[in-house]
Amino acid sequence: MRRRVPPLAGALVAALLVAALAGARPSDVPGVSPSELLIGGTAPLTGPESAYSVIAQGADAYFKYASSHGGVFGRKIRYVYRDDAYIPAQTVVQTRALVEQDHVLAIFNSVGTEHALAVRPYLNQLGVPQLFVGSGADQIARGATQFPWTLGYLPSFVAEGRIYGKYIASTRPKARIAVLYEDSDFGHDLLAGLRSGLGGKGKIVAKQSYAVTDADVASQVAALRASKADTLMLFALPKQVIQGFVSADKLGWRPHPFVAAVSIDPFVMNVARFNTKNRTTEGAISIAFLKDASNLRRWGKDAGVKLYYSIMKTYNPDGDPKAVANFYGMAVAYTMVDALRHAGRNPTRQSLLTAATHLKETANPFLLPGIVVRTAAATATRLSRCRCTATTRACGACSGGSSRRRGSDNPLCRRTARGVRFRQHTRVEGGP
Repeated sequence: MRRRVPPLAGALVAALLVAALAGARPSDVPGVSPSELLIGGTAPLTGPESAYSVIAQGADAYFKYASSHGGVFGRKIRYVYRDDAYIPAQTVVQTRALVEQDHVLAIFNSVGTEHALAVRPYLNQLGVPQLFVGSGADQIARGATQFPWTLGYLPSFVAEGRIYGKYIASTRPKARIAVLYEDSDFGHDLLAGLRSGLGGKGKIVAKQSYAVTDADVASQVAALRASKADTLMLFALPKQVIQGFVSADKLGWRPHPFVAAVSIDPFVMNVARFNTKNRTTEGAISIAFLKDASNLRRWGKDAGVKLYYSIMKTYNPDGDPKAVANFYGMAVAYTMVDALRHAGRNPTRQSLLTAATHLKETANPFLLPGIVVRTAAATATRLSRCRCTATTRACGACSGGSSRRRGSDNPLCRRTARGVRFRQHTRVEGGP
């Protein structure tokens, strides 16, 4: 005999069916609950490039600050970051754990080019946003159509290299250039940009690559010195930049140095200065897009720098406030919070991706004035401008030109408390 379903029970079943067909509720979206937004990422907490772990710590501090000030439509932000030891294979393992075990809404600011590329197919296949990757590699931008769920953050490495090339071409057209570069997309992109920017001026007389696993770069620097170059490009990570400066000093080599933006952290430069007595670091040039929180004479009264120190004191008291990686972490976390807010009151992975790829952020308090975070789905653009800076107290040391272009007479630069910042902005939108 068939059992009859009570009318009330039947109505309840029907209501549940209608709700299911109507669409996902917040609790149905990975990483979204009524009280929390869960995002994840990887960083080298251990290993040869553990200096970059500070990026995650700075970002986490900003998320805690944002959560304590209302969060995103009342939801707190929880950021889980796992150690990949700067090994791409571990990035894969840890990212899968974040997605399949922790059920994060998105992967945020994973550090490293090869590391981001290693998990890009997996995340795009599942439709998990891979946002504000800590890389400026050309592959990230060029893959925007095939991998729409992936978005970079750093200025294009190719564009950065081109900036250095154009600067050398205009101020040191007869320069003899030696290049130490990482054997990766990072190093190759910078080298390609340098060649493009030189435009036939200057001459690359020697180049040497290194692997992240190399114990040191002393042999590479010795080979570069043998070329009798007067200009040294350090397209390298912090550890190798320090080794490069120290090796050059031991050889008595004093070329004019340029340093990749990812390694111009004041801590890195101070270690190099200390170990070389500033003999090889004076006048080192790099690009910049962040305010310099270590330069309180210049930025001590700035609202963004004041906010940074306040957040560090409350939410990351054991961290080093002079480490630019902490500052960068907060800058990219600010952009992530911006994207989360634009994703709506009940975000999904798709609405977050749409928000992240339609940003025009003009008021990030941690970026230099005039620098915009501009994104677009088709081109995966990121930071729109950057500036060159030189770590020297003498403005003329940056120009490398004739005496009439030194100091305040140089139309490209002006004197600051710690060095030189070029007035001329260089657009780096859309990668190269």
